[in-house]
Amino acid sequence: MNTQTIYLDYNATAPVRPQAIDAVVRTLQITGNPSSVHNTGRKAKAIVEDAREAVAQLVGAVPSQVIFTSGGTEALALALQGSPPGPRLVSSIEHPCVRVATPEAMDIAATQGGIVDLEHLENLLQTVPSPALVAVMLANNETGVIQPIRDVVRIAHAAGAKVVCDAVQAAGKIPVDFQSLGVDALALSGHKWGGPQGIGALITRTPEQLIPLFGGGGQERGKRGGTPNTPGIAGLGAAAEAVLNQGQAERERILRLRNNLESRIASLAPRARIWGHAENRLPNTTCVELRGVNQQRQLMALDLAGIAVSAGSACSSGKTAPSPVLAAMGASESQARDTIRISLGWNSQESDIEAFLTAWSPLARTAA
Repeated sequence: MNTQTIYLDYNATAPVRPQAIDAVVRTLQITGNPSSVHNTGRKAKAIVEDAREAVAQLVGAVPSQVIFTSGGTEALALALQGSPPGPRLVSSIEHPCVRVATPEAMDIAATQGGIVDLEHLENLLQTVPSPALVAVMLANNETGVIQPIRDVVRIAHAAGAKVVCDAVQAAGKIPVDFQSLGVDALALSGHKWGGPQGIGALITRTPEQLIPLFGGGGQERGKRGGTPNTPGIAGLGAAAEAVLNQGQAERERILRLRNNLESRIASLAPRARIWGHAENRLPNTTCVELRGVNQQRQLMALDLAGIAVSAGSACSSGKTAPSPVLAAMGASESQARDTIRISLGWNSQESDIEAFLTAWSPLARTAA
């Protein structure tokens, strides 16, 4: 068994960037509650507000629109459960946490390419009372397919509905601009772009309208009580700054790696299917079906070779049911069970691609 892991599961979580580690360590050495008015409290408060500025800059928002949370799941729950009551419409390709937060929601269909069906959304909005709340992600966590969010917003707003957007997978991988997207709320999770786990944010145009998920001492403008996770927030801000500094060059490098990977996959297994291949996708994500080779067999063989990939969403890959995302795209159960996800990121190298292909090629030779 290979003891050195080649990590290709960035959509589950990214390795923490050195800048974020340094920020967390520095902040842990500061004793101070950001809510305290003395000198050390003010130092902690400054760290929190500097990070708020960095996160806002990363996604084209203003700092007053940023509410820190424990991650994307909490941010989405706050947006979906804390908004005024009314019908909820949720795309069939959303992350599982959205479905849990809105068990009564109506499904918006998706196309075979993994794109939300805009005509179906428009028809659904005509059947429900206003105000409705629409949840559509910016980029899918399994296929990487990018959604037409501006069109979703146009249709929803015309019907008097608001839009909550899960940007957890998109932020840090493609440019995200809260203002130009036009969504009413945007959820983020820092560990997807190299920040610490357990810290994220909700970006919202109308924070005053949100009902908190739980009571507390009034932190985050009364929307998320409790002493802030100052070290985590510092790491989140540092990771956001690192993404901003590397910008387009990093995205283009990762895209080249991904394109090389997919070209080589096609050579090794011409009948392999890249889900969503014809659509606009994140530059780092490959969701590939190897017909006749079960994903568990693939994962085990790759793991023994020291390659870490995924069977899909990190929140559902341990379950026995096939991917609801692929099912919404028209995949059969057997197709979904033959599919794995490879996702790259800021520390991925050409040698990682070569290692994956070396370990995967014997599996490809056995494909149907």
